[in-house]
Amino acid sequence: MDCRVTLAQINPTLGNLERNFELHTAEIEAAKRAGSRMVLFPELSLSGYFLKDQTSEIALRLDAPLLARLAERSREISIAAGFVERSPEGRLYNSIGFFEDGALVHVHRKVHLVTYGMFDEQREFAAGDRFVAFHSKLGRFGFLICEDLWHVSSAYPYFLADVDALLVHSCAPGRGVAEEDGELSSQRVWQTLLTAQALTTQTWVVWTNRVGWEDGIFFSGGSRVIDPFGRVKAQLGGLETGRLDVDLSSRDMERARLMTPLRRDAKPWLLEQSLVRFRTQN
Repeated sequence: MDCRVTLAQINPTLGNLERNFELHTAEIEAAKRAGSRMVLFPELSLSGYFLKDQTSEIALRLDAPLLARLAERSREISIAAGFVERSPEGRLYNSIGFFEDGALVHVHRKVHLVTYGMFDEQREFAAGDRFVAFHSKLGRFGFLICEDLWHVSSAYPYFLADVDALLVHSCAPGRGVAEEDGELSSQRVWQTLLTAQALTTQTWVVWTNRVGWEDGIFFSGGSRVIDPFGRVKAQLGGLETGRLDVDLSSRDMERARLMTPLRRDAKPWLLEQSLVRFRTQN
């Protein structure tokens, strides 16, 4: 996994699939010109976030023509993009798709739906039920969508699967008074979470967040890449649209795992035993 990736920090138009597809196309072409082999978009990048009654109208089956068009653009560069998925059973999911070599090769459905504060995702979406690592020609990856990152159990299956990078996609709003360095307090919290995951899984952590306003809420951007030592490799400052091109190296991951062999010393069967006891006691 030695490649350049592009984080596309965009502001999609709510409910306008065609306009957002054109925006994706422009970002894909820019990433190709930058020499990237993968371009990453935020959560629900093709649809916008606060869809409410529009959710069912813009939901896409996995064989939808729009997704086929996006897959066609993955022949020269791998693409991760967010959309509302309509399953064969008619359920709607907040999903991220990975497109490569002209095909949709993997889909992750958001497991941990947000149902507190300003959010009520269970009103529109069904929850996913698994965290499955997948192979790309660029490496082995695991998807997390926004709230997924906040639960310690989410990344652990990817840690056991020895992924090369955690690809985290979100529509995270801005909150709190700006810190002295210009970051909002919400961005500082995200930095803490991303660093913790990088350190404990010893992988690259790539976070792509959106910007812009919807329904009176603004999204705070701050997309960034954390290396396997928990250091910020690169980040986008400010609250505007932008593009971040970053080179990921497998050598950094190998060095981190040699210095602190957490995966070698992990004992996942102890967790399994604890879960069995918990189920028995409850």
